[in-house]
Amino acid sequence: MTSVDAHVVVDRGTFRLDVRLRIDPGQVVALLGPNGAGKTTALRALAGLQPLTAGHVTVDGTDLDRPGRRRFIPPERRPIGVVFQDYLLFPHLSALDNVAFGPRRHGVDRRTAREQAAGWLDRVGLAGHARRRPRQLSGGQAQRVALARALAVQPALLLLDEPLAALDARTRLDTRAELQRHLAEHAGAALLVTHDPLDALVLADRLVIVEDGRVVQEGDAATITARPRTDYVARLVGLNLYRGRADGHTVHLADGFSLAAADPLDGDAFVVFRPAAVALHPHQPDGSPRNTWQATVAGIQRHGDNLRIQLTGPITAAADVTPAAAAHLHLAPGQRLWAAVKAAETHAYPAAEARS
Repeated sequence: MTSVDAHVVVDRGTFRLDVRLRIDPGQVVALLGPNGAGKTTALRALAGLQPLTAGHVTVDGTDLDRPGRRRFIPPERRPIGVVFQDYLLFPHLSALDNVAFGPRRHGVDRRTAREQAAGWLDRVGLAGHARRRPRQLSGGQAQRVALARALAVQPALLLLDEPLAALDARTRLDTRAELQRHLAEHAGAALLVTHDPLDALVLADRLVIVEDGRVVQEGDAATITARPRTDYVARLVGLNLYRGRADGHTVHLADGFSLAAADPLDGDAFVVFRPAAVALHPHQPDGSPRNTWQATVAGIQRHGDNLRIQLTGPITAAADVTPAAAAHLHLAPGQRLWAAVKAAETHAYPAAEARS
């Protein structure tokens, strides 16, 4: 049984969001996309904070919003819990009463609501912070109170809007692990809105990528990281992506450049390779690489323990090299050099998505 079946259509001026979402019980779906893609609008529409223009939001078989039938359930009556990016805890209430707020709104008496809230604070490791107000909590603690408040109403759908964005790197790491555990224990559906691929890959069972108000790709993490279908997704997963026409092991790109690929294919195709697969040489290399081209260094950035080199030329590409290799090549913006990628490191796949 599907917990959430939604066709979210929202018109805002010249922008139209048109996204279909299906989430099963116990499943976590991550909604990713660049700024302005429509992620937060989708979350607000599911929560009832943004009425639909068309389409529907159905949770556990009940229509919460269906403009065609003039059906709209207000936010406070929806079986939905929300963790907002800034948490939006009530500043005048203690952590305990923040968590008890939801059950109280659902008709639970004050004593029982506070008992339930105490249980949730214990589950998120904050039993000793019940009397503290939001200003007395750290960022990670505030996030856990917000999560407990959302889960205390036992929602059929849990919405999380960039729940880790406000945290520093160390707190984010610890809180992500905590959040993963609580999501695994949640029996209902969950939708995570994020722009951080690591949050999505760690926390979600399935990814839905939105650009300009439309779904451009969806699937499990392994499929999306192996076969990106847009430049945004390719950057998200750290791959160089090109589109062209495949003829056997050769993919001909639009500008006349061709790439040799490991996979034989015919027709419209994408071709990808990892930045780490790009070797840089001061002179044209001899030997096995079948893909070589003269390039210009356009930029140099730190990337983990390596340097990411942005290259222009017949194709734009990113290459990852060690600091030692960069020093040996005396890399600098504007420098001309040669780039090479082995055909075995270059993978092609059909540009047209398979239909089931």
